[in-house]
Amino acid sequence: MAETAAVKRAEEPAKPIKYGSIFDQIQDTFNAISRRAYEIFEGNGRAFGRDVEDWFQAERELVHPVHVSIEESDDSLAVKAEVPGFSEKELEIGLEPRRLTIIGKRETKKEEKKGKTVFAECCSDQILRIINLPADVQTDKVTATLKNGVLEFTMPRVVKGHSVRIHPKAA
Repeated sequence: MAETAAVKRAEEPAKPIKYGSIFDQIQDTFNAISRRAYEIFEGNGRAFGRDVEDWFQAERELVHPVHVSIEESDDSLAVKAEVPGFSEKELEIGLEPRRLTIIGKRETKKEEKKGKTVFAECCSDQILRIINLPADVQTDKVTATLKNGVLEFTMPRVVKGHSVRIHPKAA
């Protein structure tokens, strides 16, 4: 007599894998980059021919963000930016009265030789952050320090003169 194996059927069918959430996240990231690229485009005076540069700048800002904190006081701004792994020689800082730009570029090269086998690796990393400051600062009096991957700025505010009422005289 031939034995028949009893086949157990699952009471519930297998649930399909949910792919929607990862695709939604990718679409959200793409939309955020697209919005930021358009903001950069507008900030450049809607100059044509820089589409790819604007896109890559937006991508660097959003995919590899430089985390920043800004503290305000009556007479100054204190800005902290996280730039782990970058040395002062690899950072370029641009400053305008209401805008701070941090650019970092670094390359690391590693080569190992074991007998006849050679292994070489090259890695590059770039960061870019443009920060619109909440107040005008005195660009000639700003100080910056880099310690343990944190870039700290002390920025004195521009001293604004008091308004004076002027009464015109009849001529």
